[in-house]
Amino acid sequence: MIGEILGDHYEVQQLLGKKAGRRTLLARDLKTQELVVIKLLSFGGDFEWDSLKLFEREAETLKSLSHPLIPRYLDYFEVNSPTIKGFALVQTYIPAQTLEQYLQTGRTFTEAEIKLIAKAVLEILIYLHGLYPPVIHRDIKPSNILLGECSGNTVGQVYLVDFGSVQTVLATESGTKTVVGTYGYMPQEQFGGRTVPASDIYSLGATLIYLVTGTYPADLPQKDFRIQFEQVANLSPTFSNWLKWMIEPSLERRFSSAAGAITALEKPQPTNLPTLIVGKPDGSKIQLTKNWDSLEIIVPPDGFHPSILSTGLFAIVWNSFILFWTIGALSVPFPVNIPFTLFSLPFWGAGFMMMYKFLFHLFGRTCLRLNPEQITLTWELFAWKFYRPRASPRQSITKLVYIPKHFTKDSEGTRIAVPAQLDIWVGVKKYQFGGIGGAIKSEAELEWLAHELSDWLGLPITNPIRS
Repeated sequence: MIGEILGDHYEVQQLLGKKAGRRTLLARDLKTQELVVIKLLSFGGDFEWDSLKLFEREAETLKSLSHPLIPRYLDYFEVNSPTIKGFALVQTYIPAQTLEQYLQTGRTFTEAEIKLIAKAVLEILIYLHGLYPPVIHRDIKPSNILLGECSGNTVGQVYLVDFGSVQTVLATESGTKTVVGTYGYMPQEQFGGRTVPASDIYSLGATLIYLVTGTYPADLPQKDFRIQFEQVANLSPTFSNWLKWMIEPSLERRFSSAAGAITALEKPQPTNLPTLIVGKPDGSKIQLTKNWDSLEIIVPPDGFHPSILSTGLFAIVWNSFILFWTIGALSVPFPVNIPFTLFSLPFWGAGFMMMYKFLFHLFGRTCLRLNPEQITLTWELFAWKFYRPRASPRQSITKLVYIPKHFTKDSEGTRIAVPAQLDIWVGVKKYQFGGIGGAIKSEAELEWLAHELSDWLGLPITNPIRS
């Protein structure tokens, strides 16, 4: 086709790519003398109507986009020549190589360069996902990201191309779902025909892993559908963790927005975090759920234990006695019965407290929740929820204190064991796990949670006894 004229004034210069039913051509616009890219969809033996639907959607999408780092729509026309019949989409030509081409020529990228590429693509995604309806690329991979020549301290201009798999959210919700994308760069939900903005974030994460390792994501080992790249990547722990959030198989745990991913990438990382990595103790029933912007710790009920049997029996006897006392007080003629009835109220309070503690051991749970706005610690029994203390702004968290089990002496010199304690300080408020009256008695569990909170909050663990 070299030298052939398409659409009256586009002279084909070079074949850039070819796959079933499609060709990508470099052409010159004879009217402007500028180079353009022509994407051809031809009617042939391998033609599928889904391909035409995607092709038309790409043309309509490009026509609606206006971004300096995305190819600009120029023309769309029907091709009816002796050699080819089909449709042509014309867009601006970007004189740059793909990341795939750079890697094939042996170029490697430093961690700093990969971060710059990640931020540049995420900023493009902020634009696409912020449109109405949001535009989801669905095929982010090294061959669809162009990189211009580097200048100075920059990595080079980054472009996102090939919107042949593009999907709008409204089209996803109202139309037939078509599974498109590239294996190895697609998240799980995309295999089911479902795509959301976070799907593009996963694909970008897989692309960055390819830049880091030089290995196709599909060729790396997986565990629980998660790409295992850490062993073959020489990355800082903070950037490695950030990449793991990008490629989370679970939508609930992955970055939900490109803006959130940029915020986490640029977030200052503390240098004094503890280096010890503590795993969840075997047999622990504590539930820890976290993603990049929320964390929840649920301490389940203790369950039945012989030690609480005496408490329950005493509570029953106590409340039965107070019940008979109150009935007797109320049977006294008015107004003599009033002081006797009022006298029983403090005893009722003590009785209810004993019964509450007994039931809480059996059915209650303690929950610590952190999100971008606030921190809450609740004691929950059936439909009742008690805040201890009240909710506080998350940005006011100042200190994380872990005190291991230790011994002290009372006023008489007797040696006393003090249980381990974990405290989160928010201003003058203290959110306490462990210690006397705390929800967790196990020192191993408290130590594990201390390191989880330290890593997630970006706060060092303080031990006032050691210091």
